[in-house]
Amino acid sequence: MEKEKNVLRNKSIGTKVSDEEYAQLEKLAEARGLTLGEWLRELALAELIAHPAEQIILAEILALRMLYLNTIQILGAGRELTTDELRKLIERVDREKQNKAEERLSGSQK
Repeated sequence: MEKEKNVLRNKSIGTKVSDEEYAQLEKLAEARGLTLGEWLRELALAELIAHPAEQIILAEILALRMLYLNTIQILGAGRELTTDELRKLIERVDREKQNKAEERLSGSQK
């Protein structure tokens, strides 16, 4: 994660670990050339940007699922799926996929 210049960091977060855990964490930080505090901050802040990637992946998976299920439903009913219907279905899925992913990740499925 790129360090931002002129960022005032005036809040602190703390946690308790055992002596053994502390030593292991310190070794991991040192292996990266960072202090334990710097390394833990980078890990925590990386989580802020990790979720958009999860949203993109989940949105695409849900889009494929919606497209598949809708296509199977049409074909299962014995109807022919025209190119125009498929295009409209893809457009609808693309419009809805991001909202569906956000709902799933936030735990507020509708």
